[in-house]
Amino acid sequence: MKIIFASQNPNKLNEIQSQLANYDVVGLDPLLFSEELQETGATLDSNARQKAQQVWDKTHESCFADDTGLEVEALDGEPGVYSARYAGAQKDANDNMNLLLHNLSDKSNRKARFRTCISLCLDGIFYEFEGICEGEITLQKSGEKGFGYDPIFLPNGSKKTFAEMSLVEKARISHRGLAVAQLVDFLKR
Repeated sequence: MKIIFASQNPNKLNEIQSQLANYDVVGLDPLLFSEELQETGATLDSNARQKAQQVWDKTHESCFADDTGLEVEALDGEPGVYSARYAGAQKDANDNMNLLLHNLSDKSNRKARFRTCISLCLDGIFYEFEGICEGEITLQKSGEKGFGYDPIFLPNGSKKTFAEMSLVEKARISHRGLAVAQLVDFLKR
C-alpha cells in the first residue's frame, strides 16, 4: 500500500519509514508541494488534520500527517503547538532549544512531555491517533542523533536523551513511535 506522509521534514520521514517498513511511505512530491503546508490550527490535532486535508485535496491518495509539540509543565505547556517555531519563523532547532533552556534556567520543575497527533486520510475519511511520551528537560544538550528538541529531552525511565538513542530505541517509547504504532495497528485491520 502506498501512503503519502505529509511532511517536508526528512528526519521525520526517515523515522516514519523505519516504522512502516511494510508500506510504501513516500514524502511530499516537491513539484506538487513547493511551499510548506499550512499549519494555522490552535491545536496539534487540528494542524495534523489540516495538513492531511491539503494533501488529500491535491492528490486524492491515501495520506497522513502529524503535528508534534513539546509541552513543558513549568511554562504552562509552552512551546506546545509552536514548538517548531518557538524561537522564530526560521524554525532553527538550536535556537528553539537555547530559548527553552533559557526560559527554564530559574525553574526547578523540568517535567515535560512530547505529544504527537496523527491524522490519516483514507478515501476521504479521517482517522486520528495520538502518542505521548513523558519526561523532563535536561540542563544541557546531549547526543547527536535525532532532531528538534531530542538533545534536551530525557524520557521517564531512561538514562539517554532521544538524541542518544538509535531509531529503534526511540521508536519503542517516543510520542511519534506510539502514535505510529496505533496507525500501523489500524492499517492492519
